[in-house]
Amino acid sequence: MPCHRRRPFIMTHTQSNPETRQFCFDPEALHMDLMLRAPRRLGFSDGVDLERWSDELRAKLTELLRMPAHPGTSARPVMLGEAQDCGDYLRQRLVFTAEPGADVPCTLLLPKGKEGPLPVMICLQGHTTGAHISLGEAKYEGDENSLGGDRDFALQAVRRGFAALAMEQRAFGERHDHRPEDHRRTGDLARNDDNRTCKHPAMTALLLGRTLLGERVFDVIRACDAIEEISTLDAGRIYIMGQSGGGTVGWYASAVEPRLKASMLASFFGTVAGTIGAIDHCTDNYLPDMLTWLDFPDIAGAMRGTKILVVMGRLDPLFPHASVLEASDHVARIFKAQGREQDFALAVGEGGHRFYADLAWPKFLAMI
Repeated sequence: MPCHRRRPFIMTHTQSNPETRQFCFDPEALHMDLMLRAPRRLGFSDGVDLERWSDELRAKLTELLRMPAHPGTSARPVMLGEAQDCGDYLRQRLVFTAEPGADVPCTLLLPKGKEGPLPVMICLQGHTTGAHISLGEAKYEGDENSLGGDRDFALQAVRRGFAALAMEQRAFGERHDHRPEDHRRTGDLARNDDNRTCKHPAMTALLLGRTLLGERVFDVIRACDAIEEISTLDAGRIYIMGQSGGGTVGWYASAVEPRLKASMLASFFGTVAGTIGAIDHCTDNYLPDMLTWLDFPDIAGAMRGTKILVVMGRLDPLFPHASVLEASDHVARIFKAQGREQDFALAVGEGGHRFYADLAWPKFLAMI
C-alpha cells in the first residue's frame, strides 16, 4: 500500500544486508487508501434492479443516519404573536416540536396577494450565524459577507410566490450550544466556526447512537409534518433549499422524505474521497460506516420522486470541481437509468463557496 503525501521512513538493517522496509506513520494515508477501496455495497451499477435497489438504499440510509424515533405526536406549530406586515409579504414567528426536548424556531413568510394554499420552500442555512440570514438580517459580525453570497433564501423564495419557512437547524443560531463557557474551549472562535457550533453536539450524538446530521434531517421531516398543519400551505408542494451544511441536510432529507418534491441545494456536492474524505470539513458531515454501503452521489438513487438542482461554485475550495463533475456524472447515470434524466441538473457559478441566485432560480422554476 502506498504511503500518500508523506515520504516514508526507510531503514537499512545492515550494510551487508541491503534489505529495506518502508514504514508509513500517516493515519490519513491509510484512511484514504481504505476509502478508495471501500466496498460501497449499495453503490449504483448498470443492470441493477432499480426499484429494489432504491428501496434498499433508502432503508440503509435511514439506518445510517441514526435519526431520533418519531414521537408519534403532532407537529402542530405554535404561532408566536401576530403576523407582521412587511410590505409585499407577511412574517410570522412559529415553533414546532421535533421530539421531546427539541423545539424548532422558524419564521414563515407569506407572499401577499397570492391565493392559497401556497407552495412552500423550506430554507436551511449552513455554517452561518443562524436562520436570520435567510431573512436578509445581519445580527453579528461577518453576517454581511454571508448575505453577499445570495444566502437570503427566504426573501428570494417569497418574492417568487412561495411561502418560505426559514428553519433554525440544531447547533446553529437560536439553537446554539448553551453550555457554560468553562465547559468550552471555543470562546475565542467566530460565532459560526465549525468547532464552536457543531463539534460537541455532533460528538455527543455519537455517544447516544445518533448523528447530528440525522437529527437535522429528522427536523426537516417534522417540518413537513408541521406544514401539513397550516391551512395556508400546500403540503403537496413542499420544496427545500440550502447551502453548504444546509445543502447537505437537504440532500439526505430528499432521499428519505418523499414529501419533498424538488430541492435546490448548493455548496455541498462531490464524492466522499474528493471532498470530506480529503479536505477538512465540519464533524456534522460524517456518517459512521457510510462507505461500506454507498458514496455520496449514490444517495440520489433513493430520491425517486424528487427533482434535484445542484448549485456549485467552480472555485469552491471545499468541493473541488473535478469531484463535483464526477459525482454529477454518477447522479446523471442514476436518473437516466430511472427514466427521469430531466429531474437532475447541475448549475455552476464562476466563483467560490456561496449560492448563485441569478443562475439557480430560473433553472429551478423551469424544473418544477
